[in-house]
Amino acid sequence: MRPADPDASAHATVSDGPAPQLAAYDILLVNISAGKDSQASLDVVVAQARAAAVLDRVVTVHADLGDAEWDGVPDLAAEHAAHYGLRFELTSRTADDGHTETILARVAARGMWPDAARRWCTSDHKRGPIRTVMTKLVAELRDSGRVSGRPVRVLNIMGLRAEESRARARRVAYAHNPSASNGRRHVDDWYPIHQFTVTDVWDRIAIAGTRPHPAYAAGMSRLSCRFCVLASRADLVCSARLNPKLADQYAAVEAATGHRFRADLSMADIIAEARGAQHPQLSLLELADIA
Repeated sequence: MRPADPDASAHATVSDGPAPQLAAYDILLVNISAGKDSQASLDVVVAQARAAAVLDRVVTVHADLGDAEWDGVPDLAAEHAAHYGLRFELTSRTADDGHTETILARVAARGMWPDAARRWCTSDHKRGPIRTVMTKLVAELRDSGRVSGRPVRVLNIMGLRAEESRARARRVAYAHNPSASNGRRHVDDWYPIHQFTVTDVWDRIAIAGTRPHPAYAAGMSRLSCRFCVLASRADLVCSARLNPKLADQYAAVEAATGHRFRADLSMADIIAEARGAQHPQLSLLELADIA
């Protein structure tokens, strides 16, 4: 039951219970990264949307991070959406003059890297541009006359898993998002694979039949930014082996700013460890050809 207090109701999810009723939403917005978790999450959403006869309400969105991303990520994200015949929106952070603003350029300008406490890379380069897409989709629905007299109901869907970190384990899998909501839209967040293990994820991908990014076969455990400040040391070293030119660019910015890539780990140390590794690595191009 919904609370009688209208202020309390404003902070409630559209549907009751631990998971959403998809038919109660006007837009099912699936954030996709081309990574394994978003692949599994998208397949779960599509199956449930088909069962609820609302597959036409599913829209996918990818925030393009420019040179921070692995090669081929935007195209692979579009491929994953096309596998199900879904609408695909590509967005990015743009500067006032219209050019795409990269994370590395902002680090050089700010003189500091993002960190766990100041994740402006996520807020400014992912969440902000995706909310711009939300605004566009909501306007389309309202202008079409399909929704009137109430806020458009948006279910914002992400492939976050509890197993990834303590912070993500503490998240509620289905909750209202007041910061993304306003007078024109009511936004709830949903993590459909929150309780999935890594094995569950790969099993779901095998069933779905979508193509994983070759970075996984090259040794990466996650497909975030090529050099994410929150990545494991092993992933950072692996990425430096696979992306030596970009690693050198990051090291140059680190040296110029005088600010370490991470408090406990410099980019110079990552590169030194990567180049001191003895075992050979196939290139991403070679792995893609094999796949």
